[in-house]
Amino acid sequence: MVMREPQEICDVEHEQILERVAAVDVAKASGMVCVRGPQAGRPDRRRSLVWEVPATTNAVLELAEHLARERIQKVTLEATSDYWRIWFYLLEAAGLDVQLVKAHDVKQAPGRPKTDKLDAVWLAKLTERGMLRPSFVPPAEIRNLRDYTRLRTDLTRERTRHYSRLEKLLEDALIKVSAVASKLDTVSVRDMIEALIAGERDPQVLAGLARGRMRVKHHALVEALTGQFDDHHAELARMLLDQIDSLTGQIGRLTARIEQLIAAIPAAQGVDPDGTTGPGAGLAEGAPVLPAIDRLDEITGIGRDTAQQIIAEIGLDMGRFPTPGHLVSWAKLTPRTIQSGAKSRSGRTGKGNPYLKGALGEAAAAAARTDTFLGERYRRIVKRRGKLKALVAVARSILVIAWHLLSDPAARFRDLGAGYYASRTDKDRKARNHIRQLEALGFTVTLAPAA
Repeated sequence: MVMREPQEICDVEHEQILERVAAVDVAKASGMVCVRGPQAGRPDRRRSLVWEVPATTNAVLELAEHLARERIQKVTLEATSDYWRIWFYLLEAAGLDVQLVKAHDVKQAPGRPKTDKLDAVWLAKLTERGMLRPSFVPPAEIRNLRDYTRLRTDLTRERTRHYSRLEKLLEDALIKVSAVASKLDTVSVRDMIEALIAGERDPQVLAGLARGRMRVKHHALVEALTGQFDDHHAELARMLLDQIDSLTGQIGRLTARIEQLIAAIPAAQGVDPDGTTGPGAGLAEGAPVLPAIDRLDEITGIGRDTAQQIIAEIGLDMGRFPTPGHLVSWAKLTPRTIQSGAKSRSGRTGKGNPYLKGALGEAAAAAARTDTFLGERYRRIVKRRGKLKALVAVARSILVIAWHLLSDPAARFRDLGAGYYASRTDKDRKARNHIRQLEALGFTVTLAPAA
């Protein structure tokens, strides 16, 4: 039997063997620090020094100075709730190479007694052997942006919940306006609810407040607005509308601040035809480089808010993700391959980043309704794999496109068109397949070109 040619698999950067490392087993009020390095007088032996450090700014800064004097090459932190942030931010600011790892990855290694001291030693041993995969922690400017975009997402979801509560209240009052109007946040419905709160109960008068295309639904609105809306419904509706208005104002302020933050990041700025760069550059006709938000905004299904969310979650430096496959794998949009012997099967994609996956899911759902390449991709996959897997596939395609646009600032999105798949089909081969199937059913097939 001839031996197959061996395949070389190179170590990635985080798998390099390190001489001097440190690790911190993070808790809420303190951290157990372990420093590993060569033993004095015996370079062939290793030693571990372990001590507890309070989780305060001054104590962590003092630790950073000590680690710098010890010439520590890498510091590993275990991701424990949000308690790791003070350690990561201060040690990184001090110039140390810090990596954050998932507790799940550490626990998969062989067991040992469970104490904070031994956990720190074990974490340091895994670090020096390159057996840990670092998590993605974006730079400070992207972290600040992420705080704003995530809060905006949370407030938007909270506003949606208030609209749901308002709809339940109207149903309790036998007001069925949500069955006629597509949304409760339209100007017409808002005017009708305000009139109900003010004391108007005549369905004809309420239906007369309709605007635009809702005017043709006058009769249906009269029926829907005939109910038993009383004073207690009015008081609760007023509270809900005030909450909705407050959230809308906060969301607007967050959006304005997000735009300012992104415009101030040099990597997100465009370039004018004369080579000028900076905030507001790249929007003139013939600009060689569009701002990052405008480049992503051209992708089917993505709006400015979604583009801002994507940048806040993955950053602008695609050097952290060498290929699009690395990015979609980190985002958990690629099913795992589980291989054992000759058998291979796909596993679950995993949880991933919920804010990023939520934004991409909304973009994929919007793209699925369009007559574009992404829309056709969804329609082809949904036939054999179902809606959820088709949406994940489209979300993955959108993220791959975003990677290319952020990797090359001069790149522009170009839709391949809904007929892309049809144009690449081997018509003769497809015709032969159909002929064989029909002949198997007992038919004689004669082909003639279409007129």
